[in-house]
Amino acid sequence: MLSQPRRTKVFAAALISIVILAVALKSLNSSPPPAGAFSLSEYYHLAPVEKVISSNISQTSRHWNSIEINYTNTKPIVINKQSSRSDLVNYDVLNCHFIVWNGLVGGNGQIQSTEKWQKQLLTIPGRTWYGSEQTIRIGVIADDKINYPTDFQTKRTEALVEVLSRMFDIKSESIYYPGNWW
Repeated sequence: MLSQPRRTKVFAAALISIVILAVALKSLNSSPPPAGAFSLSEYYHLAPVEKVISSNISQTSRHWNSIEINYTNTKPIVINKQSSRSDLVNYDVLNCHFIVWNGLVGGNGQIQSTEKWQKQLLTIPGRTWYGSEQTIRIGVIADDKINYPTDFQTKRTEALVEVLSRMFDIKSESIYYPGNWW
């Protein structure tokens, strides 16, 4: 009968473990973990940054010496009624090398290179311009008042900046983020 106290102890330990696990699961159920910037189900739908920045024209590091990220509050406008595609008519977007979409238009965190990047064209300086003619401009579809960038946009923009700065040897002091970038 020496095994009877041992069975009781094992049973009590198992019961206590089950109660603790149930309480832990119940607390997680009320607040599900947030879908971070790299949730696998959505992340696999995004093209790798290296593929996005590839251009048909050879890129020279002496051509690009800074990077500027700016917000562009762009709304889709249907131009071609024959297709369901929405085109963007916005000077800020047309004057960027890359666009980082917010999910309302384009995929959340999707990076698209523009014609200016594919043809290695310079952007035209504007009133909020920080760089020079040799600045790579990245437009983030958001604004700094109501529609802040999503987690996907933030992480993907930072990944794009990292790859571009490494590829063209751009120093961190030559990278310009919007005032409230986080």
